[in-house]
Amino acid sequence: MNSENSEKTKSKIGFMKLFFSSCLGTIVGLLLLGGAFMFFGIQASKSSSPTIKPNSILKLKLNKALPELSNNIPEDHYSIQNLFSKNIGLSDMCKLIDLAANDDNIKGIFLDLSSVPVGWATAKVLRNTLMKFKESSKFIISYATYYDQKSYYIGSVADHLYLHPEGNFSFTGFAAQLMYFKGLMDKLGVTAQIFYAGKFKSATEPFRRKNMTPENRIQVTKYMSGMYDIYLQDLEVSRNVSAEELFRIADNALIREPIDAVEHKLIDATKYKDEILDEIRNLLGTAKDDKIEVTSAKNYKSVKKEEFHKTSNKNKVAVIYAEGSIVDGRGENGSIGGDKYASIIRKLRKDNKVKAIVMRVNSGGGSALASDIIWRELAKAKEQGIHVVTSMGDVAASGGYYIAANSEEIFAEENTITGSIGVFGMVPNMRKLYENHLGITMDTIKIGKFSMMSNMNTFFAFSEEEGKIIQDGVDKVYMTFKTRVGEGRGMSLESVDSIAQGRVWLGKVAKEIGLVDKIGGLNDAIASVAKLSNLDDNNYQVVCYPKIKTFEEKLMASFGEHPHEEEARAKILKNLTTSLRTFELAEYNDYYDLITKIRSIKEMQGIQMRLPFEVKIN
Repeated sequence: MNSENSEKTKSKIGFMKLFFSSCLGTIVGLLLLGGAFMFFGIQASKSSSPTIKPNSILKLKLNKALPELSNNIPEDHYSIQNLFSKNIGLSDMCKLIDLAANDDNIKGIFLDLSSVPVGWATAKVLRNTLMKFKESSKFIISYATYYDQKSYYIGSVADHLYLHPEGNFSFTGFAAQLMYFKGLMDKLGVTAQIFYAGKFKSATEPFRRKNMTPENRIQVTKYMSGMYDIYLQDLEVSRNVSAEELFRIADNALIREPIDAVEHKLIDATKYKDEILDEIRNLLGTAKDDKIEVTSAKNYKSVKKEEFHKTSNKNKVAVIYAEGSIVDGRGENGSIGGDKYASIIRKLRKDNKVKAIVMRVNSGGGSALASDIIWRELAKAKEQGIHVVTSMGDVAASGGYYIAANSEEIFAEENTITGSIGVFGMVPNMRKLYENHLGITMDTIKIGKFSMMSNMNTFFAFSEEEGKIIQDGVDKVYMTFKTRVGEGRGMSLESVDSIAQGRVWLGKVAKEIGLVDKIGGLNDAIASVAKLSNLDDNNYQVVCYPKIKTFEEKLMASFGEHPHEEEARAKILKNLTTSLRTFELAEYNDYYDLITKIRSIKEMQGIQMRLPFEVKIN
């Protein structure tokens, strides 16, 4: 083969490599689409609806994220599987448990609790719902290979509470750690230019210190102690072991082996899975080798779907689920877009059948501007005579409290985290990082003394005068926040200021100081707002917002005619394309949470009303 032919051959091979590599994304995308349509075809071909057989048990495996509203979780563009997954929300899960209590085909509940990734207030709501289920005289069995303190808290309501003989049981008290970045930033040459109002407002603390401020330590200790008291008191009722004895057991780490948990009456026995199955058969009254009829929460919801999609011409009580960070614009699933939620409320205001609104808030806050946009629409709804009540979930703090402050009544769980009335702004100065580590320099031309402030870029240090202008803006927003709270809660500015300062409060304490009206859940809030609106059970229906579409629904909608066709198509294409990166990023999954946190910081704009910190209590 001569040299010329060899070069041509290499050129053709190179072209083919380039062609196939550039088409790979399209090919995989088409395969995904083909699989999706095959899935829809199979689903459509199913002529029979799912049913629940007599003598069945409902199995609850609470190992997935449990949003307030079904499927309202942040979209993970790095996971193809998550595009098609469905997450049952807390409200729907509780409704399924209530339906099961009155379903003659369901004889009991089996709790699989090895992993329960929910907040503490959510855990309490689930626990209370299961306790109500027990009033039906049906059994609850809880089993796990490992109980952490949260899964045990939920499982403790069971009539039969078991652990694998070689399993693990964590019962050592509450602890929390906060991560601080100041040392890393010093090494990199990054300085955080921080402006805040409220001595307890610690959201910026990780970027300006290497440890907690005394004020922060006080508030974390205070609300964690309160949560632990609630925890022990609830366990005392379920396990008939005094709170004092439970504290002694935990404080001395007396549970070292599964058998220790039995001896101290925290669980009933250690058993293997086959022994659990035999006990279930015994409770069901079936023979030893008979098949146990089990239905999952997902399957049970599909059977009871009519209960979740009832429509009528009755008056409406609208429940708006506000969960996640409060962001500017429309936001995505699992976030509270100021424009999106304002649009929802505005639409409800124009619906003559909407007589009341319940804001179900589970948010640590976010954008001050977006929070005020939502607040304004709720104020307009009240002006029209629509009653507004708030129900708080795991957390309703900072911006989350801001949008609740003007409600006629506020309900919270005992262990809800709320308050954090304070604001902050932060702009990093990365000049030394660029110059000393990357060799990047920048020169500047200014026309106007304060012209650089409009850029807010990361290569610029504010002067003292510029810093004062920003701080004045932060102080102004803080004053607005306190004024909104004062007007909404009927409190003087002095009273608000004494419990504000960015301080975080536990729900039961928030009630004592006037930030919350009543301890209760979502159903209590709905009943209250219905009463305020002179509605009885027979003349109103509950409707939920926002309307969350599954991936399949978005996919189908993108090929039909609807107002947001182009937007839906673009979003699906983005999901399919970015999901291909799963294989590239698989080895970095351990850092995904950290990456998302950094991304959220990067996306912050303007003055923020956020929970002082993200603290995970174990």
